[in-house]
Amino acid sequence: MAVQDYITGIQHVGIPSIDLDKTIAFYKGLGFKQAGLFPNGQNRCAFMQLGNLIIETWEGDPTNPTAGAINHISLNTTDVDQAFAAAKEQGLNLVNDQIQSIPTFWDKGIRFFNILGPNHETIEFCQILK
Repeated sequence: MAVQDYITGIQHVGIPSIDLDKTIAFYKGLGFKQAGLFPNGQNRCAFMQLGNLIIETWEGDPTNPTAGAINHISLNTTDVDQAFAAAKEQGLNLVNDQIQSIPTFWDKGIRFFNILGPNHETIEFCQILK
């Protein structure tokens, strides 16, 4: 199996926020709805949705005030364990040496890992736990 066997499409685009409340209001003004607002340690993370586009935006990380401010692209992953094994087998440029988790996102948390693309773009493989 190859890593693409565990991907169903884009899950979200990650953009760090200078002011999360203003960022939420901005995207609401563009017609997005707030699909989720979750604690992440001392900070908060919001998921804003318009149709099939989801933007993850959060506070607490450095931002880039110039073009290129997107932090990562997340791919919806059906089996993060198998995808991680396949990514290692394919020799992809892994950022994480093990699968990461955030238990406070969605109902039962998420599990994910990141790779770097050829331009040092971060691509996240994320499974929402059910």
